[in-house]
Amino acid sequence: MIRTAVVGATGYAGAELVRILAGHPEVELAHLTSRQYAGKPLDSIYPAFKGVVDRDLEAYNAGKLAGRVDAAFIALPHKVPMGIVPGLLEQGVKVIDLSADFRFKDAQLYESAYEPHTAQSYLAEAVYGLSEVFPGEIAAARLIGNPGCYPTSILLPLVPLLRAGLISPATIIADSKSGVSGAGRSPSLATHACEVNESFKAYKVMAHRHKPEMAAILTEAAGVAPGFTFTPHLVPMNRGMLSTIYANLSSGDIPADDIAHCLAQAYGPKPFVRLCAGGQLPDTRHVRGTNFCDIGLRLDPANNRLILISAIDNLVKGAAGQAAQNMNLMFGLEETAGLLAAPYPV
Repeated sequence: MIRTAVVGATGYAGAELVRILAGHPEVELAHLTSRQYAGKPLDSIYPAFKGVVDRDLEAYNAGKLAGRVDAAFIALPHKVPMGIVPGLLEQGVKVIDLSADFRFKDAQLYESAYEPHTAQSYLAEAVYGLSEVFPGEIAAARLIGNPGCYPTSILLPLVPLLRAGLISPATIIADSKSGVSGAGRSPSLATHACEVNESFKAYKVMAHRHKPEMAAILTEAAGVAPGFTFTPHLVPMNRGMLSTIYANLSSGDIPADDIAHCLAQAYGPKPFVRLCAGGQLPDTRHVRGTNFCDIGLRLDPANNRLILISAIDNLVKGAAGQAAQNMNLMFGLEETAGLLAAPYPV
């Protein structure tokens, strides 16, 4: 059994991790931490866990993890993980960090979007945890920077096509919509019910912190820096994410079948990427509560433009599910272990 800790178990991503790991056949939930709720039972914060996860929350103490934990999931705000991850690695604990602190190889790029990085020496070894794209690197890693939800929904459709030279890197536009849980559990005016109900809006236009993260991976896939425009939107639903991505084809005679074949070659054997067929297009309702990323496409021949559409659950494939998938890869387990709960049909 893999003994795991969830550090920050009472945020939305942390609680989703607890939900997934509690049903994982190869995992023992050995340690759950919460600064705010230390000493309280988890089911007093999330009554849904009553009779399912019978554990008290503890204050974080690195010394308590020594010898007790094989893997730690860090579900804490940016800047906090960089202060605790080095100590965990020194104890021999493998780490999957859900913040942005270890998603970047370039410390200056991280600092341009976030804040000064105090653990820069670990950036070179950290692996970007986009499970379907970097599985070999993830399997050999001891430190994973788990991708953000927007990057997961945008990079999965684009990376194989950029690697194959089928689309023009200079023409990428991503228009994405997220459920409110993407903002986290901490209360704020922007996510107050009265502010988001009956509302649909763009936010952080040209200023979202996930853009540099995506641009770095797109550059790696294309071999050149992309012309990349990204606009996020907030929609009044709890969870889910839909991204509509536009890019010009690299030549005027690429049929839709070639695009579909490229994606099928990249993801056909991958259990959590589903390519839409038969005229269907992705819908957030069809991936809710799952680790799936559904991808569909259409061509706009008159404008030589490809339209890609992806849907994920922002808390699962966009956070906790992908983190568990990365743990499976790191420990040599079946990639699907603990992640095959059937989707809700309605």
